[in-house]
Amino acid sequence: MVLMLLLLAGFWIVQTGLVAGLEFVEQKVQVVADLSDDITAARVQALVAQTSRMPEVATVTYVSREEALQRFRDARAAQGEEDLTPYLESNPLHASLEITLRDPGQFGQVLDRLRAEPNVLRVKDIQDLVQRVLTVTGVLRSAGLVVLVVVGLIVLFIIVNTIRLAVVARAEEIEIMRLVGASDAFIRWPFVFEGALVGLLGAALTLAILYGASGPLARFMFDFFRVLPFRVETIARDVSAIVLGTGVGLGVLGSW
Repeated sequence: MVLMLLLLAGFWIVQTGLVAGLEFVEQKVQVVADLSDDITAARVQALVAQTSRMPEVATVTYVSREEALQRFRDARAAQGEEDLTPYLESNPLHASLEITLRDPGQFGQVLDRLRAEPNVLRVKDIQDLVQRVLTVTGVLRSAGLVVLVVVGLIVLFIIVNTIRLAVVARAEEIEIMRLVGASDAFIRWPFVFEGALVGLLGAALTLAILYGASGPLARFMFDFFRVLPFRVETIARDVSAIVLGTGVGLGVLGSW
């Protein structure tokens, strides 16, 4: 029971990191709209406010032409490339709006509405890329859930067979109980309680092992998944609930 619960908890932690990683990737999907050079500051503020009110939009960031040029210079410097912008007669980059979405699947609606704005020169169409990202993340999420279900079924299978061995070992006792008139429920319930007790003790031992390893594990996850949107405290709470619920629940179900 302890080994199976440790396996289940490990897969849950990996699944949580995977889902957080997928959410992080989806949050990077942005709509970038280049603005015309003659747009006024008042019109920029109005356009930012109007875009922010869209239900599909999470945040809107205005990037001026000077900021865009500085970003280009920083990117060239980070790559170790020579900065050629001083040789330009003027800034060739446009001001833009960088829009993050609540749901990347709503990219098309925001794209169409921005293209209808007269002060928007162009909107980068990455709809095919967005669709590929959503497809990959959906497949990985489904695969993670399938693995968790398979591990749960393996745990249940092992518990059922373990309890079956206990029943076979007590076949003579059960036969004597039947001969003296014991009902099925009277014979069955001690095994059910035994399964619940084994599950509870297994969960307690598993949580004790995880607690002992929580320090190094938390440091590893914080360092490895530093940029991902999840909290170690939330994982600890979820793992505790899953281990206790699975241990007792599968113990009772397997015994039954």
